[in-house]
Amino acid sequence: MPTTSELSFDEAIRTFPCHDGHTLVELSADHPVLTVFLRHAGCAFCREALSDLQKQRSKIEAAGTSMALVHMVSNDEAARFFRGYGLDDVPRFSDPGRKLYQAFDLHRGNLWQLIGPSVFWRGMKAFFSGHGAGRIRGDVAQLPGTFVLHRGQIVQAFRNKTAADRPEYAAMVCAVPSASK
Repeated sequence: MPTTSELSFDEAIRTFPCHDGHTLVELSADHPVLTVFLRHAGCAFCREALSDLQKQRSKIEAAGTSMALVHMVSNDEAARFFRGYGLDDVPRFSDPGRKLYQAFDLHRGNLWQLIGPSVFWRGMKAFFSGHGAGRIRGDVAQLPGTFVLHRGQIVQAFRNKTAADRPEYAAMVCAVPSASK
């Protein structure tokens, strides 16, 4: 993997390995891959996203799409964390330096995007819906995003404008034109 501070999108998907050594271009060669960039592991929205993925997984996979998760902790820590959601078998990309986040044009949020009134209230809802919060592990300002990749190309993109934005993962996958699958 290149050691420069920034990777282009093409470099990132071709060289940045997941926990088992595969890259995003390899994973997306034969079928679409729903690639979910998570917030820090202690975030209630991150936990909510994992819960959503767990609930929507069968629909996502029935559409011929696999999943990949990008996170900011070690792959061992992520495997333990994801196991609680039945997602520890999903390819996972450890990116504490946020190089993949940057290559996918995912930015750090400002105060309003991270704890503005609407974010605060959505956070309370996520927290009291059982998603809780934990120890901060990763960049608290990093905004998440979700992409459907196929053959090394982005075919669907959802870049969070706030920490509280919540994509409909299965709908993103179903919106991919069948000719590209």
